[in-house]
Amino acid sequence: MFSFAPPPVRRRPSLTPMIDVVFLLLVFFMLASQFGKDNALPLSVAGTASIYTGPPRLVDIGAADLRLNGVSVSPAALVDRLSELTQTTDDTIVLRGDAATPLQRLIDVAEALRQAGFTRLSVVE
Repeated sequence: MFSFAPPPVRRRPSLTPMIDVVFLLLVFFMLASQFGKDNALPLSVAGTASIYTGPPRLVDIGAADLRLNGVSVSPAALVDRLSELTQTTDDTIVLRGDAATPLQRLIDVAEALRQAGFTRLSVVE
């Protein structure tokens, strides 16, 4: 009779190379990705703003409409109407969004006012 050597013991595959590859991919994607720049809007919290003077300048921001001091106004005419109510671009403008207004809409209106030159925006609830 023939005597055969015992079959070789099967080794379990090593996970070390796979873990190394995963870490290399993680480092690659972390270094290759660009993180977006955060834009900051200069807003003041109601109560920390300076003393309010002049005519009222309350912009109510709805989900689909804008109201300046309770009167409906188009987004294009908002800057012109606010210019009539302010003496300088440093005058305080109060922004108020209702419960149905998305935050992005409030930011869009604030950004449009900031680009028009208004520097003192205050957000109230």
